[in-house]
Amino acid sequence: MNMVVCVKRVPDTAESEVHVDASGKDIEKSRLSFGINECDNYAVEEAIQIKERLGGTVTVISLGSKESDEQIRMALAKGGDEAMRLEDDAFAGSDGFAVAKALAAAIKGLEYDIVFTGALADDDSYAVVPAALGELLGVPHATYVKKVEILEDGKKAKVGRELEGGLLEFLEIELPCVLGIQTGINEPRYASFKGIKLAAKKEIAVKSAADLGIDASEVGEAGSWAVLEKFTPPVVGEMAEILEGEPEETAAKLAAILKEKGLV
Repeated sequence: MNMVVCVKRVPDTAESEVHVDASGKDIEKSRLSFGINECDNYAVEEAIQIKERLGGTVTVISLGSKESDEQIRMALAKGGDEAMRLEDDAFAGSDGFAVAKALAAAIKGLEYDIVFTGALADDDSYAVVPAALGELLGVPHATYVKKVEILEDGKKAKVGRELEGGLLEFLEIELPCVLGIQTGINEPRYASFKGIKLAAKKEIAVKSAADLGIDASEVGEAGSWAVLEKFTPPVVGEMAEILEGEPEETAAKLAAILKEKGLV
Protein backbone atom coordinates (compact mmCIF):
# COMPACT_ATOMS: atom_id res chain seq x y z
CA MET A 1 0.00 0.00 0.00
CA ASN A 2 1.76 3.14 -1.23
CA MET A 3 0.66 6.36 0.44
CA VAL A 4 1.37 10.07 0.15
CA VAL A 5 0.83 12.46 3.04
CA CYS A 6 0.62 16.22 2.50
CA VAL A 7 1.70 18.29 5.51
CA LYS A 8 1.78 22.00 6.24
CA ARG A 9 3.85 24.18 8.59
CA VAL A 10 1.56 26.55 10.48
CA PRO A 11 1.96 29.12 13.29
CA ASP A 12 0.67 28.26 16.75
CA THR A 13 -1.77 31.03 17.67
CA ALA A 14 -3.73 29.18 20.36
CA GLU A 15 -2.10 30.98 23.30
CA SER A 16 -0.78 34.08 21.52
CA GLU A 17 -2.11 37.53 20.79
CA VAL A 18 -2.41 37.90 17.01
CA HIS A 19 -1.68 41.15 15.16
CA VAL A 20 -2.01 42.01 11.47
CA ASP A 21 1.38 42.83 9.94
CA ALA A 22 2.35 45.96 7.97
CA SER A 23 1.29 44.45 4.63
CA GLY A 24 -2.26 43.91 5.88
CA LYS A 25 -2.25 40.49 4.20
CA ASP A 26 -0.68 38.39 6.93
CA ILE A 27 -0.18 38.23 10.67
CA GLU A 28 2.93 39.21 12.61
CA LYS A 29 4.80 35.92 13.08
CA SER A 30 8.13 37.00 14.59
CA ARG A 31 7.14 35.89 18.09
CA LEU A 32 5.10 32.83 17.14
CA SER A 33 6.21 29.22 17.28
CA PHE A 34 5.50 26.87 14.37
CA GLY A 35 4.51 23.23 14.07
CA ILE A 36 2.73 20.73 11.88
CA ASN A 37 -0.92 21.43 11.06
CA GLU A 38 -3.00 19.48 13.58
CA CYS A 39 -5.13 17.52 11.08
CA ASP A 40 -1.99 16.71 9.07
CA ASN A 41 -0.40 15.17 12.16
CA TYR A 42 -3.31 12.72 12.37
CA ALA A 43 -3.00 12.05 8.63
CA VAL A 44 0.67 11.12 9.07
CA GLU A 45 -0.22 8.72 11.87
CA GLU A 46 -3.01 7.08 9.86
CA ALA A 47 -0.70 6.47 6.89
CA ILE A 48 1.99 4.97 9.13
CA GLN A 49 -0.49 2.69 10.89
CA ILE A 50 -1.72 1.35 7.54
CA LYS A 51 1.88 0.82 6.44
CA GLU A 52 2.59 -1.13 9.64
CA ARG A 53 -0.45 -3.38 9.04
CA LEU A 54 -0.23 -3.90 5.29
CA GLY A 55 3.28 -2.86 4.26
CA GLY A 56 4.12 -0.30 1.60
CA THR A 57 5.63 3.17 1.63
CA VAL A 58 4.79 6.63 2.94
CA THR A 59 5.94 9.70 1.00
CA VAL A 60 5.71 13.07 2.75
CA ILE A 61 5.09 16.22 0.68
CA SER A 62 4.96 19.83 1.83
CA LEU A 63 4.64 23.14 0.01
CA GLY A 64 6.72 25.77 1.77
CA SER A 65 10.13 27.22 2.55
CA LYS A 66 13.12 25.39 4.00
CA GLU A 67 11.68 25.94 7.49
CA SER A 68 9.10 23.26 6.59
CA ASP A 69 11.89 20.67 6.64
CA GLU A 70 11.43 20.41 10.41
CA GLN A 71 7.86 19.18 10.03
CA ILE A 72 8.79 16.93 7.11
CA ARG A 73 11.63 15.29 9.05
CA MET A 74 9.40 14.72 12.06
CA ALA A 75 6.97 12.83 9.80
CA LEU A 76 9.91 10.83 8.44
CA ALA A 77 11.07 10.11 11.97
CA LYS A 78 7.69 8.60 12.80
CA GLY A 79 7.81 6.18 9.86
CA GLY A 80 7.81 8.08 6.57
CA ASP A 81 10.08 6.76 3.83
CA GLU A 82 10.66 9.56 1.31
CA ALA A 83 10.00 13.30 1.21
CA MET A 84 9.50 16.15 -1.21
CA ARG A 85 9.21 19.89 -0.62
CA LEU A 86 7.70 22.27 -3.17
CA GLU A 87 9.34 25.70 -3.05
CA ASP A 88 9.07 28.54 -5.55
CA ASP A 89 8.34 32.26 -5.38
CA ALA A 90 5.55 31.52 -7.87
CA PHE A 91 3.63 29.69 -5.13
CA ALA A 92 3.32 32.83 -2.96
CA GLY A 93 -0.27 33.94 -2.46
CA SER A 94 -1.76 30.61 -3.56
CA ASP A 95 -5.26 29.84 -2.31
CA GLY A 96 -6.38 26.29 -1.55
CA PHE A 97 -7.08 25.53 -5.20
CA ALA A 98 -3.68 26.74 -6.40
CA VAL A 99 -1.98 24.77 -3.62
CA ALA A 100 -3.88 21.67 -4.75
CA LYS A 101 -2.63 22.24 -8.32
CA ALA A 102 0.98 22.24 -7.14
CA LEU A 103 0.47 19.14 -4.99
CA ALA A 104 -1.33 17.33 -7.81
CA ALA A 105 1.54 18.03 -10.20
CA ALA A 106 3.98 16.52 -7.70
CA ILE A 107 1.81 13.48 -6.91
CA LYS A 108 1.00 12.57 -10.53
CA GLY A 109 4.54 11.30 -10.99
CA LEU A 110 4.25 8.93 -8.03
CA GLU A 111 2.71 5.49 -7.59
CA TYR A 112 0.09 5.76 -4.86
CA ASP A 113 -2.98 4.04 -3.47
CA ILE A 114 -4.05 6.74 -1.01
CA VAL A 115 -3.21 10.42 -0.70
CA PHE A 116 -3.76 11.73 2.82
CA THR A 117 -4.21 15.39 3.71
CA GLY A 118 -5.62 17.15 6.73
CA ALA A 119 -9.32 17.98 6.48
CA LEU A 120 -8.48 21.67 6.98
CA ALA A 121 -5.56 23.91 7.91
CA ASP A 122 -5.22 25.65 11.26
CA ASP A 123 -4.15 28.95 9.71
CA ASP A 124 -6.79 29.53 7.01
CA SER A 125 -9.43 26.80 7.61
CA TYR A 126 -10.33 26.79 3.90
CA ALA A 127 -10.85 22.98 3.85
CA VAL A 128 -10.44 23.12 0.06
CA VAL A 129 -7.32 21.06 -0.64
CA PRO A 130 -8.65 17.46 -0.19
CA ALA A 131 -11.59 17.81 -2.59
CA ALA A 132 -9.68 19.97 -5.09
CA LEU A 133 -6.74 17.54 -5.05
CA GLY A 134 -9.01 14.58 -5.68
CA GLU A 135 -10.66 16.30 -8.63
CA LEU A 136 -7.33 17.38 -10.14
CA LEU A 137 -5.94 13.86 -9.81
CA GLY A 138 -9.15 12.40 -11.21
CA VAL A 139 -9.68 10.01 -8.29
CA PRO A 140 -12.46 9.57 -5.69
CA HIS A 141 -12.15 11.65 -2.54
CA ALA A 142 -13.69 12.03 0.91
CA THR A 143 -12.98 14.51 3.66
CA TYR A 144 -13.53 14.91 7.42
CA VAL A 145 -12.63 11.21 7.60
CA LYS A 146 -12.47 9.68 11.10
CA LYS A 147 -12.23 6.00 10.21
CA VAL A 148 -10.34 4.16 7.47
CA GLU A 149 -10.49 0.43 6.78
CA ILE A 150 -8.77 -1.13 3.78
CA LEU A 151 -11.02 -3.90 2.48
CA GLU A 152 -9.69 -7.40 1.87
CA ASP A 153 -9.44 -7.07 -1.90
CA GLY A 154 -7.09 -4.08 -1.46
CA LYS A 155 -8.97 -2.18 -4.15
CA LYS A 156 -11.42 -0.31 -1.91
CA ALA A 157 -11.48 1.41 1.47
CA LYS A 158 -14.38 1.80 3.88
CA VAL A 159 -14.31 5.27 5.39
CA GLY A 160 -16.36 7.02 8.03
CA ARG A 161 -16.95 10.75 7.48
CA GLU A 162 -17.81 13.03 10.38
CA LEU A 163 -21.13 14.82 9.96
CA GLU A 164 -22.92 17.39 12.09
CA GLY A 165 -23.68 16.32 15.62
CA GLY A 166 -20.81 13.82 15.73
CA LEU A 167 -22.55 11.36 13.37
CA LEU A 168 -20.51 9.22 10.96
CA GLU A 169 -21.40 8.56 7.34
CA PHE A 170 -19.87 5.28 6.09
CA LEU A 171 -19.08 4.70 2.44
CA GLU A 172 -16.89 2.52 0.26
CA ILE A 173 -14.40 4.31 -1.95
CA GLU A 174 -12.25 2.85 -4.71
CA LEU A 175 -8.48 3.14 -4.63
CA PRO A 176 -6.53 5.19 -5.54
CA CYS A 177 -8.24 8.00 -3.65
CA VAL A 178 -7.69 11.18 -1.63
CA LEU A 179 -8.75 11.29 2.03
CA GLY A 180 -8.94 14.45 4.17
CA ILE A 181 -8.33 13.34 7.75
CA GLN A 182 -10.13 14.81 10.75
CA THR A 183 -8.62 15.06 14.23
CA GLY A 184 -9.45 12.22 16.62
CA ILE A 185 -9.12 9.41 14.08
CA ASN A 186 -6.13 8.02 16.02
CA GLU A 187 -3.53 8.95 18.62
CA PRO A 188 -0.46 10.48 16.94
CA ARG A 189 2.77 8.98 18.20
CA TYR A 190 5.93 10.71 19.32
CA ALA A 191 9.00 10.23 17.18
CA SER A 192 11.69 8.02 18.70
CA PHE A 193 15.25 9.23 19.15
CA LYS A 194 16.40 6.58 16.69
CA GLY A 195 13.78 7.68 14.19
CA ILE A 196 14.88 11.32 14.49
CA LYS A 197 18.52 10.37 13.85
CA LEU A 198 17.61 8.31 10.78
CA ALA A 199 15.30 11.05 9.44
CA ALA A 200 18.10 13.61 9.68
CA LYS A 201 20.05 11.63 7.08
CA LYS A 202 17.21 11.28 4.57
CA GLU A 203 17.12 13.44 1.48
CA ILE A 204 14.27 15.89 0.95
CA ALA A 205 13.80 16.43 -2.78
CA VAL A 206 13.08 20.11 -3.53
CA LYS A 207 10.92 20.85 -6.58
CA SER A 208 10.19 24.20 -8.21
CA ALA A 209 7.18 25.06 -10.34
CA ALA A 210 9.28 24.46 -13.46
CA ASP A 211 10.37 21.04 -12.15
CA LEU A 212 6.69 20.14 -11.81
CA GLY A 213 5.83 21.44 -15.27
CA ILE A 214 3.70 24.25 -13.83
CA ASP A 215 3.55 27.69 -15.42
CA ALA A 216 3.75 30.56 -12.92
CA SER A 217 0.32 31.76 -14.09
CA GLU A 218 -1.26 28.54 -12.80
CA VAL A 219 -0.33 29.12 -9.16
CA GLY A 220 0.13 32.04 -6.76
CA GLU A 221 -2.39 34.85 -6.91
CA ALA A 222 -2.58 34.56 -10.71
CA GLY A 223 -3.79 30.96 -10.51
CA SER A 224 -6.05 31.38 -7.47
CA TRP A 225 -9.81 31.60 -7.42
CA ALA A 226 -9.75 33.61 -4.18
CA VAL A 227 -7.27 36.44 -3.59
CA LEU A 228 -6.67 37.85 -0.12
CA GLU A 229 -7.15 41.63 -0.13
CA LYS A 230 -6.44 42.37 3.52
CA PHE A 231 -7.03 41.34 7.11
CA THR A 232 -9.03 43.62 9.39
CA PRO A 233 -9.36 43.15 13.16
CA PRO A 234 -12.92 42.59 14.44
CA VAL A 235 -14.78 45.80 15.27
CA VAL A 236 -15.05 46.24 19.03
CA GLY A 237 -18.65 46.90 20.02
CA GLU A 238 -20.03 48.56 23.11
CA MET A 239 -19.05 47.08 26.45
CA ALA A 240 -21.63 45.16 28.44
CA GLU A 241 -23.53 47.11 31.09
CA ILE A 242 -23.77 45.42 34.46
CA LEU A 243 -27.03 46.11 36.33
CA GLU A 244 -26.57 46.10 40.10
CA GLY A 245 -29.10 46.19 42.90
CA GLU A 246 -32.07 44.21 44.15
CA PRO A 247 -34.02 42.04 41.65
CA GLU A 248 -36.94 44.49 41.51
CA GLU A 249 -34.61 47.42 40.93
CA THR A 250 -32.51 45.73 38.21
CA ALA A 251 -35.68 44.45 36.50
CA ALA A 252 -36.98 48.00 36.30
CA LYS A 253 -33.65 49.23 34.89
CA LEU A 254 -33.63 46.43 32.29
CA ALA A 255 -37.19 47.22 31.25
CA ALA A 256 -36.29 50.89 30.82
CA ILE A 257 -33.25 50.05 28.68
CA LEU A 258 -35.25 47.70 26.44
CA LYS A 259 -37.92 50.37 26.01
CA GLU A 260 -35.28 53.00 25.19
CA LYS A 261 -33.72 50.74 22.55
CA GLY A 262 -37.12 50.08 21.00
CA LEU A 263 -37.04 46.39 21.80
CA VAL A 264 -40.34 46.33 23.70
